[in-house]
Formats: sequence, structure tokens, C-alpha cells
Amino acid sequence: MKHNEIKSLFSAVLILPLFIIITGCFSSPDKSTKKEDSDMEDKPLFSVFAPDTPPQISAFGEIWAYVIAGRETPNLNQLPLSDIGYFGADIDSYGKLVSVPKRQNLAFSGRVHMVVKCDGRSLTHFVLLPGSQERKALIADLLAASKNYDGLQIDFENVPEKDGDAYLSFIKELRAGLKDKMFTVALAARTRKLNSDVYDYEKIKPYVDRILVMAYDEHWSGSKPGPVASMQWCKRVAEYSLRVIGKEKLIMGLPLYGRAWGDHNPSRALIFPTTEKVFSDNNVTSVKRENDIPVFEYDVNVSVKVYYDDEYSLSARMDMYKSMGVTSVGFWRIGQETPEIWKSLLLESTTPILKR
Repeated sequence: MKHNEIKSLFSAVLILPLFIIITGCFSSPDKSTKKEDSDMEDKPLFSVFAPDTPPQISAFGEIWAYVIAGRETPNLNQLPLSDIGYFGADIDSYGKLVSVPKRQNLAFSGRVHMVVKCDGRSLTHFVLLPGSQERKALIADLLAASKNYDGLQIDFENVPEKDGDAYLSFIKELRAGLKDKMFTVALAARTRKLNSDVYDYEKIKPYVDRILVMAYDEHWSGSKPGPVASMQWCKRVAEYSLRVIGKEKLIMGLPLYGRAWGDHNPSRALIFPTTEKVFSDNNVTSVKRENDIPVFEYDVNVSVKVYYDDEYSLSARMDMYKSMGVTSVGFWRIGQETPEIWKSLLLESTTPILKR
């Protein structure tokens, strides 16, 4: 086949950058206008439907929020917060506790909890292995590092199914070592009891002071488009959590972020026949060479759908939780929110630490 008969090879797809900035905060338009336009009404860059009534104000006994180390904000004491989850200590490939935030870097007068995460399934299995030296060392390091904090929170989100008993015994050992220090876990949302669930609320509840139910990611990056946390789904999550955990130990987590989905994602590996089809389907007219490697470009239109939360949707969700009997809420995370949300929150007197 001659070079001028080749209809495509490995492609570099150029799509005009799409910047979606989701803060939920729509600031007033610039008041500085030209003299001849001074009598014209200022118009926002875009409009968003808002209910006729202002957001409801909800009061809770505890209001938690996460702060990421290195992204601390100076005004935390001005927000209606009782507790901060300081995120996050991590576990390296050898099962060693690393990246523990320094408590003194966070200016907050309420309770601060050290949050430790472990994301990988294999690594989680490795550190949970009963009787292993790595597990013993990790527990000792966690107990030592949490001494500078008011509490410790475990956020292991990828515990393998067969490690449910190991995870529960890990929780039990930490409970015993922490004594009266506050101990919490962040667990995936549930609407019903699952078979062989490593995050069995009923089994974990006796060993912790609080369970933060992560009532978000109902829809995620790999799912079909939809709300991160729809009202109907959140209601079912709260109903189950209240029934199994109880309001005294339950923290309902709320998202301060949204997600975007496109109807076309060109990023993929291509075999030669597929490359030829891309070439013909997109009317590519020329192929260039960069250091002997063929390359072509084309443009496509992408339809993007975005779901996010603003002060109205967050207020509606909190009002729903309040009406159901929820007494504590928690937000992921500070720095992603519309500032307007704090006007819809009141902090009641802090609930005392539960006796076990």
C-alpha cells in the first residue's frame, strides 16, 4: 500500500478544551460599565433557575467537614463546624504509615480527627492480614500519631470481600488501643443489608463512636449521567442508616462537588482497522508525519451534561435529613463549596462523646 493511500494511523485527537468550573457560587456581574451603557441592566454570564423561597436553615448537633493537608483555610473557626477530619495520612507500599498531617497546621478550635486512608485493594489486604508484623506496626503507628488529635478516623474504601473479618478485627484492635479517644469510620452508603458486606454497619457500630456514611457517588465517572446524590437515593440511605446505626452515632455525609459526562470520549488505543474507520468517519483529509510517525487531527462536537450541588439543593437535602431525625452531617470537602451553604447551617451545642 502506498503512503498516499493510507487513510489513517495512530491518532491524536484535538478537542477544544472544556473548562467546567463548578463552585455553585454565582457572583454579581461586574458593575463597571461603559458610560453609554450605564442605563442598561447588568446581566449575569448565565442564569440558573432558583426557587422562589430562600434556602432552609437547618441546625445540627454536630457538623463535620474534611480538610486536606496543604489546603487549609484560615477561616474555619468562622464556620458552623464542630469537627474537622484532617485528610489524610496514607499507607505506603510496605504498609507503613506516612504523610501524617501536623495538627498545628490547622487553625481550628473544635475537635480535629486524623483521617487515614488506604485505597488499593491489594495494599488493604496486605495491611489487614491478621498476625502480620505490618499490621501490628501500622496499628502501633496509628495509635501514636493520633495522640496529637481528638480522634482517629479510618477511611478504607477498597477492602476485599474476603477480608471482612480481618477489617472488623482491625477496628476492634484500634478501639482497644484508643481507649477513650474518639474513634470513627467512613463507610460506603447502603440502602439495604448486603450479603458478605465488609462494611456491615451492625457489626462495626459497637466499636466506634461515629459512622460517617458517604452518601455520595450514586453516579460516578464510569456510570451513566446522574446526580452525585439524588434526593430519593439519599432518603433511602438515611432511612437504612438511621434504622441500623441510630441517630446517636450516625453522620450523614454530603457532597460539595459535581460531575460531568460527555457523550463522546475519543481517548483509547486503536488497532489499524479502527484507525481507518476513525479516519473515514471524520472526513480526515490529510495525514502528517512527525519524525516519521503518521499523525492526523480532527474536531468533534461533544455534548456534556453536568450535575452539581448549590445552596438550594444542599439545603433541601439537609432539611430532609433533619426532618428524618438525623442530628449530625459531614461535608466532603472544604474548599469545593459555595460559600452560601454556610448561611443555611446552625450548630447546636456539641453532642458529648458517647459512652461505650
